[in-house]
Amino acid sequence: MINFPIGLTPRCFALVPAAGVGSRSGADRPKQYVPLAGRAMMAHTLAALAAVPRIEATLVVLSAEDDQFAAAVPDFDGSRGWVAHCGGATRAETVANGLQVLRERGVQPHDWVLVHDAARCLVRPEWIDRLIDTCDADEVGGLLALPVADTLKDSGAALAAGTSSTDDLPRVSGTVDRRGKWAAQTPQMFRWGLLAPALAMGLDGITDEASAVEALGHRPLLVEASMENFKVTYPADFALAERLLRSRT
Repeated sequence: MINFPIGLTPRCFALVPAAGVGSRSGADRPKQYVPLAGRAMMAHTLAALAAVPRIEATLVVLSAEDDQFAAAVPDFDGSRGWVAHCGGATRAETVANGLQVLRERGVQPHDWVLVHDAARCLVRPEWIDRLIDTCDADEVGGLLALPVADTLKDSGAALAAGTSSTDDLPRVSGTVDRRGKWAAQTPQMFRWGLLAPALAMGLDGITDEASAVEALGHRPLLVEASMENFKVTYPADFALAERLLRSRT
C-alpha cells in the first residue's frame, strides 16, 4: 500500500503502458529500450514525468516476460516509481490492468490518472503541467493533441488499375477535410473512476483512453501541445528523436 493520505482533493498519478515489442520500429529489442542520447528511450520518458511535482507516483506496466527494465532504467524506484508485470495483449488491456494495480495501491476513483506512451520520450514537464492545469477543474478530463496541418488523403476505397509495377501501392480515394481535426498525443488525463469503467465496457477498436471515454458519451478537452511530442514508431523516428534530445542538453 502507498503512504499517501487519502482525502477529498484529487491527486495525480501517471501510468505508462510498456508491454509492447514495437514491431514497426525495426529495432533489435522492444523500442522502449533502444538507447537515445545515452539513455534508454523510456528513461527519458520517465524522467520527464518525475520532473512534474504534482504527479504523486508513476506506474510502469510491463509484460510478464520483461527482464530488461531494471537494467535500462536503474534509477526508477522508491515511493514515486512503481512497476507491475501485468501487461496485456493490447494497449487497452495493459492500461486496464494497470488501473487495477493503481487501485490496489490506494488510488481513489476521484484521483486523476495520466496515461502516457513510453515512446513519447520528448514530452516536456511544462506540457504535462499545462494539461493538469487545464483539466484539473473539468468533469471529464482531456489529452494533449495537435491540430492537423497537413492535407489528409484517404486510401480506404482506392483500387490500383492495370498490371503495372505500382499495383501494390496505395492510391488516393479521396481528400479528408482537415478542419477541426486533431492528432491525439499523450498524456491523456482522466479520473480513475471514469477511465476504468470506460475501458471495462469493451476494448475492441479502442486505440487510446480518450476513445474509450468518448464511447460513453463524454467530450474530452483538447490541450494543444507540440509536434515534438511525437511517438517514436518507425526507423527514421529514432534518428530524429536522438537529434532533438541532444539539442536539449
